[in-house]
Amino acid sequence: MKLSEIKSKLKELDNIAFQLPNGTLVPNHFHVTEVGKITKDFIDCGGTVRHEEVVNFQLWEANDYNHRLHPEKLLHIIELSQKTLNIDDLEIEVEYQGETIGKFGLDFNGTNFLLTTKQTDCLAKDNCGIPEKQSKPKLQLADLSDEPCCSPDGNCC
Repeated sequence: MKLSEIKSKLKELDNIAFQLPNGTLVPNHFHVTEVGKITKDFIDCGGTVRHEEVVNFQLWEANDYNHRLHPEKLLHIIELSQKTLNIDDLEIEVEYQGETIGKFGLDFNGTNFLLTTKQTDCLAKDNCGIPEKQSKPKLQLADLSDEPCCSPDGNCC
């Protein structure tokens, strides 16, 4: 989800809820402690120089049960961050504390913002000799014998 998308959704909501990949909700007394721009310059394992930028939201759960972040407040924080840090309409990455700091993508299901799982990947598979995933060979039913599968000389074992 891009920054423009969350801003649009926040204008339509009365409450903000973030849902973890396992379906549980981040406790409603969470705080967004950071909105920032993360720039990553790196070289992949194939020697290609790469540049990535994302907007980072950090969610934090405190023992402050009396305050709840409202959509208009988060919208104000985002707009202030964009202005102050010169943030473009970038993809959003969310940090949330589990057993360690987790990094998530962001989506929306019409009610809740969904923290989506992220995966590591090799960005230079063609240079590393990593084969493409091969699908299982497809069998034609005509190629199978009529012999029952569970017979001692059956065609399934």
